[in-house]
Amino acid sequence: MSETPAKYLTAKELPHRLQPREMFDRIGAEHVPDEVLLAILLRFGTKGHNVVDLSRELLLTFGSLTALVKAKPSEFTQLKGIGKVKARELKTALELARRLSQEQVESSPMIHGPEDAARLLREQARELEHERFWVFPLNVRNELKCQPIVVTQGTLNASLVHAREVFAPAIDCKAAAILVAHNHPSGNTSPSPEDLKVTRDLIAAGKILGIKVLDHVIVGQMLPGQSAYYLSLRESGLVNFDVI
Repeated sequence: MSETPAKYLTAKELPHRLQPREMFDRIGAEHVPDEVLLAILLRFGTKGHNVVDLSRELLLTFGSLTALVKAKPSEFTQLKGIGKVKARELKTALELARRLSQEQVESSPMIHGPEDAARLLREQARELEHERFWVFPLNVRNELKCQPIVVTQGTLNASLVHAREVFAPAIDCKAAAILVAHNHPSGNTSPSPEDLKVTRDLIAAGKILGIKVLDHVIVGQMLPGQSAYYLSLRESGLVNFDVI
């Protein structure tokens, strides 16, 4: 005896509490899953494939919101149910989000802690396929003396990150202290032995120059098993930044 196939449910036939717009209104935009926000943007699914299923397929195909931001509209149209109009609208929304994030970066000169530094770099770091090392020159009030400066690119190691390159912009900006940061393209924020060595070398050099190294922040992505998308080496206790 053959089994009766499960009835396909359109978005409107889903339980009321699971319908995208109802969820949005009930718990707020900041609390709904990514696929619900995408479903509201896409509005309609296709025959046999409701808009929530289409949104999930979009996320599964590209792997993350970061990958969606990088994708071209023509790549979206490879999925059944997303035509040129939907692809254009989706890319527009993602680009506006990227520009808003960048606008917030440019208007945030205060660095109160590692989260502020990570937030300034998060959107840049998402798009990078290689490691990049930044220095944040700060005054005595932890205000940025100038925008974060790229010191080097490529795999982080002691031969690439020289103290003179890190501290030169700090001296030029008459900085009282610096915070340094780099990204892990893999998304994993766990520090390597080389990350720790570079940090200790910079702390020692800063002590000689009279410019304190406040922290070294590793920017990644929110992955399973990680409590945040960044790691502060100071907060982790893996490096002593208060060397006498």
